[in-house]
Amino acid sequence: MASQDGDRLKRKLHSIIFEAETPAGQAFDISLLILILASVIVVSLESVVSLRRDYLHLFQALEWSFTILFTIEYFLRIYSSQRPFKYIFSFFGIIDFLAIIPTYMSLFVIGSQYLLVIRVFRLLRVARIFRLTNFVNEGQVLTKALRASLTKISVFLGVVLMMVVVMGALMYVVEGRASGFTSIPMSIYWAIVTLTTVGFGDITPATPLGQLLASCLMIMGYGIIAVPTGIVSVELSRADKLDATSRVCPNCHKEGHSSDAKYCDNCGYPLREKAS
Repeated sequence: MASQDGDRLKRKLHSIIFEAETPAGQAFDISLLILILASVIVVSLESVVSLRRDYLHLFQALEWSFTILFTIEYFLRIYSSQRPFKYIFSFFGIIDFLAIIPTYMSLFVIGSQYLLVIRVFRLLRVARIFRLTNFVNEGQVLTKALRASLTKISVFLGVVLMMVVVMGALMYVVEGRASGFTSIPMSIYWAIVTLTTVGFGDITPATPLGQLLASCLMIMGYGIIAVPTGIVSVELSRADKLDATSRVCPNCHKEGHSSDAKYCDNCGYPLREKAS
């Protein structure tokens, strides 16, 4: 009997904490988001010297209060998960852990509490909290397109890397140390800055030939910037849109299953029925 009560409690907690298909789940996650935003604001304000001097004790009390609440939430997530280690080493599990550890580290490493701004990554849950399924769907389409583009973009970046190495070496030969091209690595740095159209101006070619090469590199930069955009755009047009919900697989913690899915498309585990 006690075991059944424990299982029911775990299922109830899992539904509230991990999903947003119920009013209780939405209320929990909205409250959580408010706390996350407040904690990030507190950490940011603490970095202001004048505010830190006048309100240090208040900031510290608030930071510890937020951290204790997030710690309790983290362990509740572990407790309510059917496979705790899957959650702990999942993307959100790692983010949740990193969101609380800096405060405890600050006891030993001064200044580490400012790493708490990583909590802002937890706002990624906002799409499912308000049942913005269109955001979930579009996010999955973008992820699919980026994965499909990975090989092409990797090849493209390899070509760009070879280009900046060659151009950097040429500029080192043409310009030399007198113009600030003190080494091939420094010349490659200049080529990267020029190709990406950043143009810091800390190193500039002085000879006509060097300026000609720099001009060619700048013009190529505008064309090169457009290539990854085109690759991803093509894959986006090919990607299929899904009718996704915020249901989370209790086994592998994959989120964003289609509305009519009965099993997880990642591990095959039976999904709970969608809340009405």
